Amino acid sequence: MKALAMAFRPASSGDRTQQGVLVLILLAVILFIACLISLGVGPTGVGLRDFWAYATGNAASLSTQERVILEAVRLPRTALGLLVGAGLAVSGAMMQGLFRNPLADPGIVGVTSGAGVAAVAAIVLGNTVLAPVSMLLGNQFLPLMAFFGGLFNTWMLYLIATRDGRTSTTTLILSGIAIGALSAAIMGLMIVMADDRQLRDITFWSLGSLGGATFGRVLSILPFIAIVLAIMPFVARGLDALILGDAAAFHMGIPVQRLKTIVIVAVAAACGSTVAVAGSIGFVGIVVPHLLRLAMGPSHRFLLPGSALGGGALLLIADSVARTVAAPAELPIGVITALFGAPVFLFLLIGKKGVSMRDMP
Repeated sequence: MKALAMAFRPASSGDRTQQGVLVLILLAVILFIACLISLGVGPTGVGLRDFWAYATGNAASLSTQERVILEAVRLPRTALGLLVGAGLAVSGAMMQGLFRNPLADPGIVGVTSGAGVAAVAAIVLGNTVLAPVSMLLGNQFLPLMAFFGGLFNTWMLYLIATRDGRTSTTTLILSGIAIGALSAAIMGLMIVMADDRQLRDITFWSLGSLGGATFGRVLSILPFIAIVLAIMPFVARGLDALILGDAAAFHMGIPVQRLKTIVIVAVAAACGSTVAVAGSIGFVGIVVPHLLRLAMGPSHRFLLPGSALGGGALLLIADSVARTVAAPAELPIGVITALFGAPVFLFLLIGKKGVSMRDMP
């Protein structure tokens, strides 16, 4: 407990390497525990003992129903939650670094809404106007549509909010609200055009849920999340340098424009793919990096992998709560993350504990 308290106290100035490594280790342990909870908790009565028997090759002791629950429900749901949580949290951390603003978040500034519009368009127009594209792309149709929708909104937001290499907080928030409102209006038009089956699909998507998770869905977003996770070591130093401004980063040898393009595409890929398979899930991308910045400092060398671990753990725990607290009914996971994330974020702001992006070592 003493080690845990030391790791999550506000980071002091100076070398934070040891503290960052300790926090990463603790997050890995928390993620492992969250995976066990996700695999062993549910309304069906299949618990950790059954999963242990399955994992150790003693599946013969389980009934057919128990094996189906583990193989077709729990395992893909846990894998999907891990990928979605990691993608959302890393996207939030990257956006905050890109815009040099700890308030930047894909959900708040309208990136998620752009992915949502494209996802709804794919659902409504997938069998008519977009049928040739849908047939060509197969299972990747919905994630790719959401990716391009998120990419468009992210790029528009960057162009509007950034002037002379600096991003205004007010412009960022207001332009995000405007873009989100426009996206909501377009989404409303799509919903009017939808039939009953499509309306059910849209309703299921809009609430945010890992229900209906399959290994097919896991594989459909795996390439997008893998790309985002793979570039973390290569953009960390550049995001740190951007804190000082574009000119300073350029003089430090950072290819600023290329870095921004890579980050924007990566955020769009992560947000678009997660929105496509899990719907709209808020606050993961803003609360997780914000708390970790308090714990380990703003260096992206630790912040990005920490966000991946913390985001995955948070979403798995939230999903476990969503499917057990009102069993056999299932709460939308977006409701759980909002109930947790909004008060935490408000507490950080009201208590003046928010961390400035300029608090660099």
